[in-house]
Amino acid sequence: MKKILLFLTVTIIAVVAVVFYRANTVFENNQYQVTEALHPIQIDESAALHRFADAIKIKTISYDDATKLDPKAFLAFHQHLADSFPLVHQQTTLQKFNDYSLVYHLKGQNNKLKPVLFMGHMDVVPVDPNTAFEWLQPPFSGNIVDGTIWGRGAIDDKVTVLALMESLEIFLAKGITPQRDIYFSFGHDEEAGGDGAQAIAKYFAAQSIEFEYILDEGGLVTEGIVAGTSDPIAVIGVAEKGFVNFDLTVRSKGGHSSQPPAHTAAGILAAAIVKVENNPFEENLDFLGLMFENIGYSMPLSQRLPLSNLWLLEPLVKSAILSNPTSAASARTTTAVTMLQGSTKSNVLPTVAKATVNFRILPGDTIESIRAHLEEVIDDPRVELSTSLANEASSVSPTEHLGFKLIESTIRRIDDSILVTPYLIVGATDSRHFQGLSDNIYRFMMVSLNQDTLSQFHGLNEQISVQNYLNAIQFYYALLEQSAIAN
Repeated sequence: MKKILLFLTVTIIAVVAVVFYRANTVFENNQYQVTEALHPIQIDESAALHRFADAIKIKTISYDDATKLDPKAFLAFHQHLADSFPLVHQQTTLQKFNDYSLVYHLKGQNNKLKPVLFMGHMDVVPVDPNTAFEWLQPPFSGNIVDGTIWGRGAIDDKVTVLALMESLEIFLAKGITPQRDIYFSFGHDEEAGGDGAQAIAKYFAAQSIEFEYILDEGGLVTEGIVAGTSDPIAVIGVAEKGFVNFDLTVRSKGGHSSQPPAHTAAGILAAAIVKVENNPFEENLDFLGLMFENIGYSMPLSQRLPLSNLWLLEPLVKSAILSNPTSAASARTTTAVTMLQGSTKSNVLPTVAKATVNFRILPGDTIESIRAHLEEVIDDPRVELSTSLANEASSVSPTEHLGFKLIESTIRRIDDSILVTPYLIVGATDSRHFQGLSDNIYRFMMVSLNQDTLSQFHGLNEQISVQNYLNAIQFYYALLEQSAIAN
């Protein structure tokens, strides 16, 4: 017995020693090491801020119903860009797609270098009339109050469009000749599916234009959002989830509710829904692992210990990740039953019962694998499956490529207190339409948000600090200049 106890004691001590050793050695500081900070460019801050504010005032709203689009607003926005950035309009070629989406092309000297594409979108989501009165500043005012710029589009996504245009205007004013071609692509309906971006992507494909890398909106600098660390963290999207709606439909003869069958169409459908919700997709920690590899060293011991010892504690880690909807969204294909349809009257049996289930597809899963999963778990031929609004998950862009390295180093050279890591975009961007035009698609905007300001995306009181906007101009200028001359 003493030998057994001794053996158990030694084993426990050894395991504890290994666990703590790994907690202190597995995660290394592999952040880009800054040897020379970026020299900020001179910006006419007052003029830049007013150009941005005036852009916010223009109601370039996207609606799901495309007939509601206001052409005058988008044409006014185009004119605002033309009036505000004369050098850009003199020295680039401008093309329009689907009437309102824009592509600017700056020609480079070396045709052997692949071009670089910077993306953003001009449109914004509507303001809910039921909550418009809750805005602290009018939603399309562009008011600048106490170092803050207010209005719809301030962070999604006129900040990208205007900051890019400011950076290119300054670049051209310096008389720098780019070695590679530079393209800007500004969609007009990203918030409603991105038909403009699709048209642009088809044009590039028809012209056999491939890009060294593409940068779109998406990731940002998070403050207090990533659990376990207080450091600001820049998350660069290297992939984004796909999406698909599956309609589950059950048909029956209907009739009067006084003579119901054992299971109505609605009841059969309800049973199918329960099966779908009770059988979620398998978790995959690859993308969270990418983040931990880069920022794990900065986390406290309580976080590092389980993350560095998945060989022992993986079930606990997975349970913690899946218990939080935010982290769970990065670890699996998500399932959300969103719409239901049955009878139109309480005493009438439904002839058709339908549910819409929205899936956000983790790279590695596909629309067909989701269909196979549904067929297996529902296991009822009375439930028909059909799809709508389908888009596969993106491929995963490498972190060793020039594009990622330039984005990473530029962020760190602007502010080396910011940690940089790749991550998975759980929403959708216009860049999803550009798969096949580059293997290196990244999603990031130089905007710092915390838990409070993050909720302003598509919500109340959208705003951006003046410093954030000026930082975005500095970021895009530095990236533009480096990309224009990099081999």
